[in-house]
Amino acid sequence: MAPIPGSGLAKGLAVTLRTMTRKTVTEQYPDAQPDLAPRTRGVIGLFEENCTVCMLCARECPDWCIYIDSHKETVPAATPGGRERSRNVLDRFAIDFSLCMYCGICIEVCPFDALFWSPEFEYAETDIRDLTHERDKLREWMWTVPAPPALDPGAEEPKEIAAARKTAEKLAAQQTPPVTEPHADEQARAAEGPTRAQGDSQQQTDQPRPSSPSSPSSPSSPSSPSSPSTSRPSDRPAAGDRSQPDPSAPARPGTEPQPKQEGQE
Repeated sequence: MAPIPGSGLAKGLAVTLRTMTRKTVTEQYPDAQPDLAPRTRGVIGLFEENCTVCMLCARECPDWCIYIDSHKETVPAATPGGRERSRNVLDRFAIDFSLCMYCGICIEVCPFDALFWSPEFEYAETDIRDLTHERDKLREWMWTVPAPPALDPGAEEPKEIAAARKTAEKLAAQQTPPVTEPHADEQARAAEGPTRAQGDSQQQTDQPRPSSPSSPSSPSSPSSPSSPSTSRPSDRPAAGDRSQPDPSAPARPGTEPQPKQEGQE
């Protein structure tokens, strides 16, 4: 079927009429700032405190638009007898945005998180030579970097945060004095008490026991009024010593009586 002459013009006029009745969505820039996406690549901000002048960003840049100058300084020893160390001090960090193609390689390869994307995009200049911004300007853009998005609640804790937390807990444990229980000393003394008593009793059992003064069969008992004063207790065997026979005990059948020793009664 052949198209009707003028149908295309009618469709175009219909689209125009529908658009004329809608509300305009034009943003009045620069009076109204645009709502940019969170990952907008505007300019590169520099966090100077994290920069170690490792030169990785300058070497990996495909356009060679990063310029870094530094010098070395000697750091004195931290402890007596230690050796001195040298460190690199940043003198210049500049980025030529007339050559930058916003690939983000310098930000990805930075091992110490010194470079970040900033959503700022209003840095147009009338002279191309003014598009090379030094570290002072890059530091100002650093404060416009948005906060990173929140992590997934079920995600694993980052290794950097876990290591820092463990180090902080270890330092806190070293600084806090150990808490002793109030009864710890008493328990220690109670544990040592029986040991000492047992040792004393062992020493006492090793010594010979003196004869019991209250024995009624002993003629040398001081409590007996008829005991002679000439008895010598040192010549009598001890009560617990069975190596020598008792002369006062009756002789057992089948055994011969032992003769009395001199000095015994």
